[in-house]
Amino acid sequence: MAGWIYACATDDIDREDVTRFDHEGRTYAIYRSPDNTFHATDGLCTHEKVHLCDGLVMDDIIECPKHNGRFDYKTGEAMGAPACIDLKTYPVKVEGDEVYIGIG
Repeated sequence: MAGWIYACATDDIDREDVTRFDHEGRTYAIYRSPDNTFHATDGLCTHEKVHLCDGLVMDDIIECPKHNGRFDYKTGEAMGAPACIDLKTYPVKVEGDEVYIGIG
């Protein structure tokens, strides 16, 4: 693991929402679940590379804004066509009011 990278403040994301985080040419999506836990995945849909930060979060699911592909953002699992390739997930830690993701 290369270490922890600051992604955002906890207040930057409402519960059941997502925000975009860019780092060294890559895009990530940071989620805040209904139970107030934080999660991170690649930020682009595996179907057509659309930014997931523009999608709809419902419970533990992110829905891509382009073709409605759905993913479980906690596991990265693609939930059906047109999204058939899982998202990569990343470890997350919260320190105080700061959210960090492990990129490595």
